[in-house]
Amino acid sequence: MEDLDVSDSTVDQTDSTTPAELFLPTKPFELDLNETHSGSTSSHKKSASLATLHSGRHISLLVNHDEQAPGSRVSLDGQHKLQEEFARLQKEKDSENLKGPPTPGFSAGIDWDFWGAVISDYQQFASERSDELAQAIAKGIPPTLRGMMWQLMAASKDPELESTYLKLLKESSIHEKAILRDLGRTFPHHDFFTDGQGIGQENLYNVLKAYSIYDPQVGYCQGLPFVVAILLLNMPDEEAFSLLVRLMQVYDLRGHFLPEMPKLQLRLFDRLIEELLPVLHVHFLREGIKSSMFCSQWFLTMFSYRFPLDIVFRIYDNCLASGIEAIFGFSIALLRKNEDLLLNLKFDEILAFLNTRLFDRYKVYSVEGGKEEKEIQYQVNEFVNDAVSLRITAFMLDSYSHEYEDMVREKNKHTAEIDELQSSNRALSAQVKRLESNFAQLNVEHVELLNELVKARLRNEEMEGELVRYKLLYAEAMHENEDAQSSHRMSINQIFGGLKRGSGSKAS
Repeated sequence: MEDLDVSDSTVDQTDSTTPAELFLPTKPFELDLNETHSGSTSSHKKSASLATLHSGRHISLLVNHDEQAPGSRVSLDGQHKLQEEFARLQKEKDSENLKGPPTPGFSAGIDWDFWGAVISDYQQFASERSDELAQAIAKGIPPTLRGMMWQLMAASKDPELESTYLKLLKESSIHEKAILRDLGRTFPHHDFFTDGQGIGQENLYNVLKAYSIYDPQVGYCQGLPFVVAILLLNMPDEEAFSLLVRLMQVYDLRGHFLPEMPKLQLRLFDRLIEELLPVLHVHFLREGIKSSMFCSQWFLTMFSYRFPLDIVFRIYDNCLASGIEAIFGFSIALLRKNEDLLLNLKFDEILAFLNTRLFDRYKVYSVEGGKEEKEIQYQVNEFVNDAVSLRITAFMLDSYSHEYEDMVREKNKHTAEIDELQSSNRALSAQVKRLESNFAQLNVEHVELLNELVKARLRNEEMEGELVRYKLLYAEAMHENEDAQSSHRMSINQIFGGLKRGSGSKAS
């Protein structure tokens, strides 16, 4: 997995405020949410415990139905604890009002009656007043109430799971060294996480370690610290752990850290760019830009890496209300906002722009005395409005998912055919090798036979030579024998002739 290094990040995530009281712009804002929701009402793939409510303004809210499950007592206990926490905050607000002006950042601008009604019975409120709730969430949940609302929307407040978390802290994890190594690289400029011995890094370590034990298949992955850090800035560590479990298992964030799911997410994003930004899609193809080059970190960290925190919180508001699929809307909104600039850039320039200048068009500079202040703020409401106004329907995502599944099936089929051909080729190659080996053996035997034949012919020639020599010797011997016999006959004839002449002379 790609190493997430924040050392070269150009987006300011420095913040000296305490968790749940971070700055949010207060610029007046008119949210453009008046269009009627169109398209299929079938929801994109969700957990069985979540239902999708369409607000009538093309914003969908997820409503949990776990209260009807056998373990509903636990969920109700969690809701009661959140309601008690809200009552405590409201009481503090009333006490402040009696003492004097409210503390900036604590309760200013909060409609306590509205949010009190939401927190008192989120399920019923979301069902009966979905338009109003969707509008309020899109405008931003008050920082003071954000942690409670996130837990209500996700139905994550679970005393039993929090107890499990405390037990897991006593165990050891094989990922402890990796977690410790990455702690210092998670929001290094934020006061809550700056001190290596502080509560921020300690809580971050504890939640990551506990989850690595709780879900050994995922264990620990780079990217998780940024998700957990955002949760810790809005709630205690035991509640952050419970919400993380809910995000991973019910919202399917867990799939982002498994081998195949990122491929599907990137495929869906590519198809959305092709459908909603066709000119930019063609430009990216010509320049060789792939979505994996720039948006993997967006999905893996839910935009908490390199993004301003006030924007990240608003993204989490919408993802927890509408589902992780809301990430696509924010991604497309960023590209659409900068499309005209991206179309004039080349490969290296595009990647540099996507890493460093993506939010330039949402920046707001405060001018005082003719000079710009160094502090940069962002038009968060405009960005959220751009994202939620996009018509990314569940039908679109489902159809793209089916396309991806068909493509994977065809690819697997093609891969199986190639594997079969390769297997057949290997078998034929082995057979050829065996035949070549047999042929080589036959050649050896053939050469040996030829050698034996040549030797036999040489021996035959030698024997023929010997035979000729013996014949010559025999002929010579026979000739000498005949000469000897002839000489012997002549000698006998001479002897007999001499005897005849001697006897004749005596007779006379």
